Amino acid sequence: MAPIRARLAARPRWLSSLYAGNARAVIGRGFKVIRNANWGIIATGFFEPVFYLLAMGVGMGALVGTVPGPDGAPISYAMYIAPALLATSAMNGAIYDSVNNVFFKLRYSKVYEGMLQTALGPMDVAIGEIFMALFRGLLYAVGFLGVLAIMGLVTTWWALAMIPVALLIALGFASLGMAVTSYIKGFQQLDLVPMVLLPMFLFSSTLYPITVFPEAIQWIIKALPLWHGIELMRQLSVGFFTSGTLVHAAYFVVMSVVGIAAASLRLRVLFLR
Repeated sequence: MAPIRARLAARPRWLSSLYAGNARAVIGRGFKVIRNANWGIIATGFFEPVFYLLAMGVGMGALVGTVPGPDGAPISYAMYIAPALLATSAMNGAIYDSVNNVFFKLRYSKVYEGMLQTALGPMDVAIGEIFMALFRGLLYAVGFLGVLAIMGLVTTWWALAMIPVALLIALGFASLGMAVTSYIKGFQQLDLVPMVLLPMFLFSSTLYPITVFPEAIQWIIKALPLWHGIELMRQLSVGFFTSGTLVHAAYFVVMSVVGIAAASLRLRVLFLR
């Protein structure tokens, strides 16, 4: 306990009440849980985008033909939707892990309440849980990129950067998801999550460009996080970058910082009154 007290004393007062510098304890517990988890359920998050790619990219792609890529050059329809599906997979994996999993621990098993009775702070818990959501997203991203390589949909070494970008997207959604979940009080409210995610998936240029919509609708779509993730993934998939590339990345950096801060403060309000 003495080293922990020393670290806390060296931190600013406002930070020491939130963060004990021991998120690895939460992460260690998370890996022990995963070791005994039902891997069949975890694997479903990987197969969903693969099935979408086969059905839409390969099946319907034979009818669509080629479409303009991020740099204007023609690409196959499968190459067009593959980066979008990877971004969507990162979003879904992070959101459902940080919402359903966190909700159960928060409202029923009281895991977080027990954690915060120890030397851990709210930010330790938030960082640890978000890290576990990112680990799941890493498995999905590596597996899906491997499928793309086997199908011949990877044409540049820049595509390897899609893995850390998938983690950045997952970090943004996991942080925000955990913050929002801290306000959910019943299982019925969890139904609101797919009600938000499904329209965002359908309208964020996942399967077709947003130019099919009126300009006013396009501006609304451009404010959504998934659109930024898809655009960033598409640019990486062909190695084409613009001034907007950094904007897309910065969007998720800001989203992550705000989400982690909001989740940490909310946990402190709930359990450290």
